Amino acid sequence: MADPWLTIIGLGEDGLEGLSPASRSALDDAEIVFGGPRHLELAEITTSGRPWPVPFSIEPVLAERGKPVAVLASGDPFWFGAGTLLAEALDPNDWRAFPAPSTAALAASRLGWRQEEMITLGLHAAPLDRLRPLMSDGVRTLCLLRDEAAVREVADWVVDEGFGASRMWVLEALGGPRERVRSTTPVTCAFEDVVTPVAVALEFKGQGQPRASGLEDSVFQHDGQITKRPVRALTLSALAPRPGERLWDLGAGSGSISVEWCLSGGGEAVAVESREDRANTIRANATHFGLTPRLSVHHGDITEALEELPDPSAVFIGGGASAEMLDALWSRLSPGVRVVLNAVTLETQSLVLDWQDRHGGHLIKIDLAEAAPLGQGRGWSPARTLVQWRVTRGKGTEA
Repeated sequence: MADPWLTIIGLGEDGLEGLSPASRSALDDAEIVFGGPRHLELAEITTSGRPWPVPFSIEPVLAERGKPVAVLASGDPFWFGAGTLLAEALDPNDWRAFPAPSTAALAASRLGWRQEEMITLGLHAAPLDRLRPLMSDGVRTLCLLRDEAAVREVADWVVDEGFGASRMWVLEALGGPRERVRSTTPVTCAFEDVVTPVAVALEFKGQGQPRASGLEDSVFQHDGQITKRPVRALTLSALAPRPGERLWDLGAGSGSISVEWCLSGGGEAVAVESREDRANTIRANATHFGLTPRLSVHHGDITEALEELPDPSAVFIGGGASAEMLDALWSRLSPGVRVVLNAVTLETQSLVLDWQDRHGGHLIKIDLAEAAPLGQGRGWSPARTLVQWRVTRGKGTEA
């Protein structure tokens, strides 16, 4: 490896005392040192210090390419830090790194938790709704927060979600002389002297959202345009979500298929909806389920959207199917993409029969009925018959 010009140094709350000899040497040799004001103060950097710009950008570092430069980051620079951004922008020979223990490592060592089992979130500027998919009895999470006010916000939010009896720890300035760890619950949390940097650890007590496909319709916002619970379960089974995969949800309605794709292990979803009010409903559902980073909404015509969207792994067509749309979709998809189409109207079912004849795949007919009052007793109230087609693009076999 060539001699790198950039050194990325992890710094703890103990400042210079916690640095290894290699880190100290790199810091002493640097002509320019980038870091937050707190980092520069902890490392006793004066004339050579350069605070990060606001809003944050690594461009000032890249502009000094070739000079001896050091970057200071909290703990492990590759754990919610600037390390990954810098590494992605540079050649491997340009940089080296000397990490320090991360906040997660320090928190686990103070609480006696298995670090590999706890879930960590950076909530400095992210909505607290991102906690919702994780909340279930016994789940342990660590939340990195911006300030004292955020600690109270987290406690109040957890109480509002029905998990007020959870165990809660407020961890302040871990690894330094100001370190403090205090135990409380979301209901009783009333600390008014919290110091930063701060994190909150939570061990949830309460019943979380089930992960099985087919959540109750009532947990979604919708105007009646929603894939009903039993059909949604069958549809998710046909779509077969896998980690890292992207779904196109075409004619998404309420976005319930996109939501459950993400909750069932799929990587991300793009919901396409032509009606603005329904597109807003999908956004509201994404926020409610804490999926805003993973569920995006495209408002517009389905056929026109196809060329603009990033490539999918799977496609669900819940509405708006036509011969023209299917022609455009089929020519857009790469071999191996899974397609599932639910057809209710006779016209769409006829279209599906034609496409199945041409491209193969698997057809099932879904007849469902629900018990309902009938005179003095009960009878079966049938739903509309639905035909589901699933196929893998370019293979002529079932998904």
